[in-house]
Amino acid sequence: MQKEEYIRHEIIKLTQSLGALLLLIGAAINVSLSLLDYFVVPEHFSQFFIYRIVAATLLMGMHFAFKNNKYRTNSIFQSSIIIAATLTTAIMIELMILAFGGHQSSYYAGMIILIVFLLGFLPISAKMIAAVNGTVYCIYLFPILFFDSITNMKIFINNNTFLIAAIIGSIGWRYVNQKLLINKLSLEYDLSQDKEQLEMYSHKLEDLVEERTKELSVSEKWHRFIFDNATDGIMVLDKSGNIINVNKKACEIHGFERDALLGVNIEILEVRENEHVSDERISKILEGESLIYEATHYKKNGERILLEVSANRIEIEGELYIQAFYRDITEKKKIQEQLMHSQKMDSVGVLAGGIAHNFNNILTAILGNAELLLEHSDLADSAKKRVQSIEVSSRKAGVMVSKLLSFARKDSHEILPLNLHDLIQDSLKLFEGVLDKRIGIKVKFCENNPIIEGDPNQIEQIIMNLMVNARDAMPSGGLISIITNVIEFSEN
Repeated sequence: MQKEEYIRHEIIKLTQSLGALLLLIGAAINVSLSLLDYFVVPEHFSQFFIYRIVAATLLMGMHFAFKNNKYRTNSIFQSSIIIAATLTTAIMIELMILAFGGHQSSYYAGMIILIVFLLGFLPISAKMIAAVNGTVYCIYLFPILFFDSITNMKIFINNNTFLIAAIIGSIGWRYVNQKLLINKLSLEYDLSQDKEQLEMYSHKLEDLVEERTKELSVSEKWHRFIFDNATDGIMVLDKSGNIINVNKKACEIHGFERDALLGVNIEILEVRENEHVSDERISKILEGESLIYEATHYKKNGERILLEVSANRIEIEGELYIQAFYRDITEKKKIQEQLMHSQKMDSVGVLAGGIAHNFNNILTAILGNAELLLEHSDLADSAKKRVQSIEVSSRKAGVMVSKLLSFARKDSHEILPLNLHDLIQDSLKLFEGVLDKRIGIKVKFCENNPIIEGDPNQIEQIIMNLMVNARDAMPSGGLISIITNVIEFSEN
């Protein structure tokens, strides 16, 4: 709706409400002034009362028409009612003036009241006010000029002067009020437009805030989901090292509930050996350095876990925090140690194979010379026995060298029938030299001496591995029991 249309519409609404009210008040004042007629002109009271009743009836009829007619919001209809009501009242007053004193009648004040209080309050244009006031003045003046003899010119001039002054005043009053009313309505229109604009912006802002809030909520859910379901443990620490946030994986790694970890200083979880480096790490991270290091923590049950930690500094709302990712590498370290042990054993095997090979060459020379001494020399019996002892010892050493070469995986595998009990006894003789004196060996063989098929070197290696593992499991000493039994399996 344009501003001019808005102003016109509001003026019509105001005219309708004020016009209906003034018509009602005019009818009431008309009847109530009959009391004045009774005291001022008792001889004309009946005549004036009829005038007033007729005028009041017409005004009441106009009031209902002005209020309930379907054309009540039409400006032409409103102007017609206003003009009719004004003329009706003016004619009634003029009849009273002519009946009581003519140009000298005090009832001309009714014309002033009509001009000032009726037309002055209605929000109609100054042009219309001027036209209606001119008509009212003509209704007053011309009947006096035609039907009355002017005998007191001073009073006549005085009354006309007051009427003209009232007309000019009402026109000026109406002009100023109309301007003020238009300015007021214009301001109301501008304010309403601004209000609508603000409401539109407010709705857009609300929609934008709602959209951003929804996006923020989704983003927060995503970050929370990623944080809580990360495969690594995540902790957020303050500058003092206190835990202010922790995810599920970190709780699982340490065996604590989330509430039990919140507010706890990270030093409580670290083993005592790391206490001297914890503060140094925190200082470096807060200075902006990203660190990757290994740390050993306690679990709730007291066990130690080895962790790979990746930590860096983050800034939230102007405050510095430490974000640390924890990965449990306890099993990984065990596997690495096993791999290193296996590599060490391979190296030992290679070394043992090299030593055994060289030692075997020495034994071959010893055996060869011993055999030559026994076959081609005239030795005393006691000397021959010593050479034979050298030969027997060399052959036993050769068997041990063969076992070392097998352990070093230098020999090829061969499946042969063999006595398991004898194989165990031979392995025990080889193992006794490396066994701790605090560890004893108990052997209990079954009554049947089973003959099995297999590679003797591989079986000896299995037995040796089992005994080495048993020895390592008893660092403070103990007893190794070797028991054999015959078990029959049925084929299903």
